[in-house]
Amino acid sequence: MFYTYIVASKRNGTLYTGSTDSITKRIYEHREKLRPGFTAKYGVSILVWYEPHDTRDAAFHRERQIKEWRRVWKLRLVEEQNPTWRDLYDELS
Repeated sequence: MFYTYIVASKRNGTLYTGSTDSITKRIYEHREKLRPGFTAKYGVSILVWYEPHDTRDAAFHRERQIKEWRRVWKLRLVEEQNPTWRDLYDELS
């Protein structure tokens, strides 16, 4: 299984969209700042939205699609499925 996901610094805060084949591992890396870069620099580690895909290409295509969106569209996507902006990481395990 492959995933497209959005992590945030806080409600309506900084957003990052990514894709992965191991969502629990990847979100753990964001939370623990194990990889230098944007999410570590801006404290973006709360999993607020994710979507499963059957193929790596589908997950990557969806990531690229969402990255092209306006911020307000991304916020709407999160709020449609997660209106309280709870951290979904705990639901993964």
